[in-house]
Amino acid sequence: MRAGRRALPALLLAGCTGHEITASPRGAGRFLPWSDATPEYRIAAGDRLRVQYLLTPELNEVALVAPDGQVALRAAGRVEVAGRSVTEAERAVALASRRFLTEPLVTLGIEEAAGSVVLVGGQVRNPGQHPLPARRGALEAVIRAGGFTDEARLGEVVLIRRGPGELPMLRTLDLRGFVSGTGAEDVPLAAGDIVFVPRSRIAEVNLWIDQYVNRLVPFSRSFSYSVNRLPTAGAAF
Repeated sequence: MRAGRRALPALLLAGCTGHEITASPRGAGRFLPWSDATPEYRIAAGDRLRVQYLLTPELNEVALVAPDGQVALRAAGRVEVAGRSVTEAERAVALASRRFLTEPLVTLGIEEAAGSVVLVGGQVRNPGQHPLPARRGALEAVIRAGGFTDEARLGEVVLIRRGPGELPMLRTLDLRGFVSGTGAEDVPLAAGDIVFVPRSRIAEVNLWIDQYVNRLVPFSRSFSYSVNRLPTAGAAF
């Protein structure tokens, strides 16, 4: 999941989640306030890119992003694209193409987002990276990960997402309420999202982030922090 370089003010959750999470930073980093805006897609290894040269269409091609994050193109050579947005990758390809073309006009698109994955951990039967073929909800990601274990806390599933400036956002989801139809909502996931199903209290997230996220996912963090659970108005426990 090279699709991010990520790191955390207090964060207010929608009342439908039933809880409020506050990040208490002890350093420079912090969680950003949650936003439902769709994050910009970041290219990942395994994606297929459609590269078109408007003035020299004979150079058009579809190319695979290699495991090292580079794409090999006839006019541009090897270009680092993983972790970049489509616009950023388009600029990088155009710049690299200048070694053969005077004024290359390049458009780049995603032919196949095979590298689009989410990380699911905690109390699920098959934790790890799982494909995200489309914008599906957190509940479907859990199902793809084998479903909940018997000890899972369905009412406080944690979702972490890269936000503006590559800093992460965090919120909780009441998937128990969503399944039972009591008004709670699921959230469509984006590539690179992290879904964590705790065993008991939300404080368990701290240990999981330290043991797994900080070591496996390239968030940029140089601080320690704590996550606290606070009741919101009308929340039921």
